[in-house]
Amino acid sequence: MESTADKAMYTAPTQADIDEAIQKYGRDIYNDFDLDDPAFNEKHFEIIDDLVAKCPVAHSKVGAGYYVVAQNQLVKEVGQNWRTFSAAGGYMPNRPEGVPFLYPEESDPPLHTAWRQSLNPFMGPGTVNDYEDNIRADANALIDRFIDKGECEFISEFAAVLPGWAFFKNVLGVPVEDLDKLVDGVEQGTFSPDLEERAAKFGFVFQYLGDYLKKRSQEPPRGDMVDMIAAGVEYEDGTMSPWEDRVSVLVDMTFGGIATTTYVMASAINWLAENPKARQLLIDDPDTYMPRAIEEFARVFAPVVALGRTCTKDVEIGGRMLSEGDFILMMYAGASRDPSVVDDPKKIDITRETVLHSAFGVGIHRCIGSNLARLELRATFEEWLKRVPEWRVVEEPVYMTGQLRSIRSLKLAW
Repeated sequence: MESTADKAMYTAPTQADIDEAIQKYGRDIYNDFDLDDPAFNEKHFEIIDDLVAKCPVAHSKVGAGYYVVAQNQLVKEVGQNWRTFSAAGGYMPNRPEGVPFLYPEESDPPLHTAWRQSLNPFMGPGTVNDYEDNIRADANALIDRFIDKGECEFISEFAAVLPGWAFFKNVLGVPVEDLDKLVDGVEQGTFSPDLEERAAKFGFVFQYLGDYLKKRSQEPPRGDMVDMIAAGVEYEDGTMSPWEDRVSVLVDMTFGGIATTTYVMASAINWLAENPKARQLLIDDPDTYMPRAIEEFARVFAPVVALGRTCTKDVEIGGRMLSEGDFILMMYAGASRDPSVVDDPKKIDITRETVLHSAFGVGIHRCIGSNLARLELRATFEEWLKRVPEWRVVEEPVYMTGQLRSIRSLKLAW
């Protein structure tokens, strides 16, 4: 008997599906998809759900073109097979010229293995748990700034600040007064509609962190991750990693550290404003429900929408033939909304006992910072609920969407 997953995987969109998409979204999302289309920002979940339900492998005609898989099984197939779907060509479709690669994210073994083995201990649960008191103290310090006003703009006053503080103070040791410049560099390097500006902002982040790494390499060691990156790793051929690779690793870690948690955090606070029963569950029994809520919020509000790979050979996936050199996006946000792995995936349910999601990626490139992200989320929700148990959203949030999704503003009052 044919399984539901097989049906979902191999049913191509019908002409009726295509006509309906054009009517709803202004384009054929199955054969003419565009990550940067304003409709993908405004009707984000609808489009993702249609791709999951109706299209195993979508196509984009933007630039050199690319393919998209959103169903869970296909995302795993791409993400877990780096030999066929290589990360070494980068994760961006139509990558702007001159943008350096980010290691180890945009590399394959053995280079990827050499770096990940050295980085992992610095981001493991034991190390990260030592940051908890600092992160909770910072969360409260931020709340102190606005609690008496009875209102805040949650992004600029909290959600865009705490992850940066957590990463800069505890992991990198970069001066927090430079956080704004780096957040701007990361955001514009990711979202700017002007590809030249993206490249320029990327360049700024590389320059700043390269200078910082050079400075740290000349100081007495602190025994932290930055020292390890500055010292470099040995590659398979016996040579030490070149300096530019070390800077690339620091940039990659910084991008991950400040560009993603904000969206999950703010989306959850936005949702909790309208769901008092869920708020009460988290207040009454955080030990049971907070871990579940964090996984559910990460599942539904996936900050990394889609990352790409390059086909190293001709390959069939989802019933479609791709050629060597073709670029394919794994839509992590779709894999987490696939009914073949999640019951009633459109519903946000913080009581789910098991939450399967791909928000932190799949395969060997899975997010190295997931332990830190979970800690930031737990500290935020617990400290916020203690101090602001009831709040309301006073202005519709503003979103930006591309390969990442972010909330640019969220005004709250209590």
